[in-house]
Amino acid sequence: MKGSSLIYKYIFFAVIATLLNLLVQRLVLYFIAKPTGLIAALFLGTLVGLIAKYVLDKRWIFYDGASGVYQNSRRFGLYSVMGILTTLIFWMFETVFWFIWHTELMREIGALIGLGFGYIIKFHLDRKFVFVAELGANKP
Repeated sequence: MKGSSLIYKYIFFAVIATLLNLLVQRLVLYFIAKPTGLIAALFLGTLVGLIAKYVLDKRWIFYDGASGVYQNSRRFGLYSVMGILTTLIFWMFETVFWFIWHTELMREIGALIGLGFGYIIKFHLDRKFVFVAELGANKP
């Protein structure tokens, strides 16, 4: 696959995961008051975004054909570990923007900036440590 096509697809999937993340956050914040709601929103939004992004990356970015429980559990575990640093970057931006401006718009702008940086770093980590042999190997 050409590099630019892969980049566009990766960005598209990042946008999908980001929108799911922010949608879940809004739902949580609607039902749970801040500041407790903010913590729950960060965790639940991140979890939903992580699962969605894993499924999309596994199939359409890294062409991972693994189907066993062990292989998928191992990969998802590694994928999640690689996301710890990038999640901290995302949370830091979102939280700082919230504490500075105290508005939903600025919180979400901080989230978008943090997720953008995080996804760039995460792609390189996943390519190097999670889907090493699969990158393009099992292309349909």
